[in-house]
Amino acid sequence: MNSHNSLHEPVICQRASHIRLTRSLIVVLSVAGGCMSLPDQSGRTETNAVRDGNETQLGRSFADDIVAHSGENGVLLLGEGRDAFVARAALAQLAERSIDLQYYMFHHDTVGNLLTQKLLEAADRNVRVRMLIDDMYGSDGEDDWVALDAHPNIEVRFFNPWVRGRSRGLQFITRFKNLNYRMHAKTYTVDNQVTIVGGRNIGDEYFDADPKLAFSDLDAMAVGPVVQQVEAEFDEYWNSEYAYPVATLVRQGTQAELDRLRHGKQAFFDERSTSAYLEALRDSPLAKGLRAQTVELRWAEGKIIHDSSEKKAHDTDWRQELLISQLAPYIIEAKRDVVIVSPYFVPGAAATTALCKLSQDGVRVRVLTNSLASNDVAAVHAGYSKYRIPLLRCGVELYELNEQLKTRERKVFTWLPRLSKSSLHAKTMTFDREIMFVGSFNFDQRSLHINNEIGLLYKDGVTAGNSTDKFDQNVGKVAFRVTLEKDSGGKESLRWVGQQDGEQVTFNSEPYAGFWLKAEVAVMKLFPIESQL
Repeated sequence: MNSHNSLHEPVICQRASHIRLTRSLIVVLSVAGGCMSLPDQSGRTETNAVRDGNETQLGRSFADDIVAHSGENGVLLLGEGRDAFVARAALAQLAERSIDLQYYMFHHDTVGNLLTQKLLEAADRNVRVRMLIDDMYGSDGEDDWVALDAHPNIEVRFFNPWVRGRSRGLQFITRFKNLNYRMHAKTYTVDNQVTIVGGRNIGDEYFDADPKLAFSDLDAMAVGPVVQQVEAEFDEYWNSEYAYPVATLVRQGTQAELDRLRHGKQAFFDERSTSAYLEALRDSPLAKGLRAQTVELRWAEGKIIHDSSEKKAHDTDWRQELLISQLAPYIIEAKRDVVIVSPYFVPGAAATTALCKLSQDGVRVRVLTNSLASNDVAAVHAGYSKYRIPLLRCGVELYELNEQLKTRERKVFTWLPRLSKSSLHAKTMTFDREIMFVGSFNFDQRSLHINNEIGLLYKDGVTAGNSTDKFDQNVGKVAFRVTLEKDSGGKESLRWVGQQDGEQVTFNSEPYAGFWLKAEVAVMKLFPIESQL
């Protein structure tokens, strides 16, 4: 009997111990979470977009065209990475009143340092610079942000920040609901006259400056009414309760820190002044066109759509404030065709049903996304892969980027990278060869329900038609078409059909993905993480 009890008593004690430990852990986490507080915002100054930008050189240079195309917007698509950087750098050089920029990521690499140098030069000319950076990666290069903020004409704010001096891991546990929400929007606006919106963060891999890695992407540079719409969105976020000045969140920068930063950026620039990358930037036709004010724009009706800055605080009653609520009518009301290019494609059940209904109603639906081998986030592929068979069954065409493309094959789409290690990152859609969307919105669950996104939606039959034609003519050269086949017993299986060195190739499993990568995705499929993808 005693022996019997001795076997069970430790188990009972162990359970009690676990309960006490769990309760203690909850108390500790609660106390620790309570100790984590962000600084007071009461002393923060509210600022808004400049109102006299039309008096600047940029304002005057586009004034006649804006009057001639009343109510329309002039748009230039920026598919080449170098052109996309040239546009930002050249606009910074032309700035006279203001530069407002917001980014999810801003790396302190070649591109980041070069752009920072241009921003400093603009601020030295008395241009007001407002920089809104999402704080998921804000602590990277934090000393640079503090130093920049010390400039009297530059203010840096972090969006939805981490508490400084506290464990990020612990914060992610105790503040997950808040920290999970990120500002994924990317905008760059000068003098309230010209704006750039799209999918590019600031970093070498987005602007063809990294010799080993390239993310393809697409931006749109625009003038006209949409510029003021972008600035209204920027002001909403800049003045929201989630935007914290770096001076109060981290510390107040000093003149000495600013001087060191200035000398460091200038030295960085001087060391690379004769580099092939900078020479290519100087020789860019776009750079010359911007300086000479001879850039040709496509004029069309358009508007900016974006998520509310209060997205994370809203429930289903606020769906009209979501970007997808503004974009959805253009998708579901398409009559002929829909082309979706999205690096991360996790449509979910509702969007899968909607796309299938379109296809079954006779609308041709095509989707280009990353293959497993080209995707830089394997977890996303785990979320996407479950929807392939349902989409294929109802007639939706699926294409996955061929990661092994040669340079000559990549050139058919300007936004496809030229490098051996590359990943699709462009986010664009076309509807009925008439309407085009370019922005930061991935067709995945994070963009749909969690992150803040922005994009330009405009009606230009020439651009949308050309984009659709180019897609249809060349997608087979740059991507695998995913097909669904049945064997004699009726069992369904996926096939990947594409081209390699001019020859058709067919794969029976994820092309060019190794065993461990496939195993990683298989394991991820076991976890209920789709809502975070």
